[in-house]
Amino acid sequence: MAKISTNISEAQALLEKGELVAIPTETVYGLAANALNTEAVASIFEAKGRPHFDPLIVHLHDKSQLDVLCQKIPDVFNRLYETFSPGPITYILKKKEIIPDLVTSGNDTVGIRFPNHPLTRELLFESGLPLAAPSANPFGYVSPTTAQHVENQLGNKIPYILDGGPCSVGIESTIIDLSTDTPKILRLGGLALEEIEEIMGKIEVTTHSSSNPQAPGMLSSHYSPGKKLIIGNIEELLKTHSGKSTAIISLSKTYEGIPIENQKVLSPSGDLKLAAANLFKVLRELDRENIDVILAELMPNIGLGPAINDRLKRAAH
Repeated sequence: MAKISTNISEAQALLEKGELVAIPTETVYGLAANALNTEAVASIFEAKGRPHFDPLIVHLHDKSQLDVLCQKIPDVFNRLYETFSPGPITYILKKKEIIPDLVTSGNDTVGIRFPNHPLTRELLFESGLPLAAPSANPFGYVSPTTAQHVENQLGNKIPYILDGGPCSVGIESTIIDLSTDTPKILRLGGLALEEIEEIMGKIEVTTHSSSNPQAPGMLSSHYSPGKKLIIGNIEELLKTHSGKSTAIISLSKTYEGIPIENQKVLSPSGDLKLAAANLFKVLRELDRENIDVILAELMPNIGLGPAINDRLKRAAH
């Protein structure tokens, strides 16, 4: 069983020894290791059962460390950084050789993020370590948004969980590729596309990859619960799946004929930020229920709606 605590010094000591520590961020909990220690990074893949072709994000306290880790940092990075970091955005930049190929799956680029959680920010500042940290869950499964979620899934594989309470955003960071002359979004996430376009203007969105992703979360099947999940018009889907034990995920509406405990409303007021924060928790709750199928509706295509829809589609793949 992993120890769950708020002791930053204890977490730092373990990371400096090459151990794994689960850390809280505003998006989801991450499974962290010293990004410059290849053996420690390999332990992340082992603990998660994660394919080695799926790259990791490196977490930093601030941009002062970039000169050591990255090269060819474009001017647009500074504009985005000043507006959105620390926060739920990851920047794909050209890496220097100091970053092990295992972190980047052999790519010449690396994902860099500056998380906005006080405990993890203090850990990054005090340790000075760049921390490679994918979500702290078995590969392909629902991402954890509390320390207990991590304990339930990986508690027998890691020594320590830094408990920062529930994650406020609840879905992974938005990933933007700044490694070429034409920036593009590789993963929709906790920062709305509209907010980025206010700084940069219109930007291409390329969110799927087949077998050799440039950034995390680009595989077509990901974030999956153990139950079958179908997306569509819930009223029509209920007709098709009558007679089955059914659960529902909706933004704000409930439906007659379905037990209320099997109806998961992401935000009664229709707040898409709250819906995003609740999504993975709801998927995890339904995975524990005795049901045959989960029926889900797509969110409005504004704000964090596209990012929620992206996660639902991958969970349904």
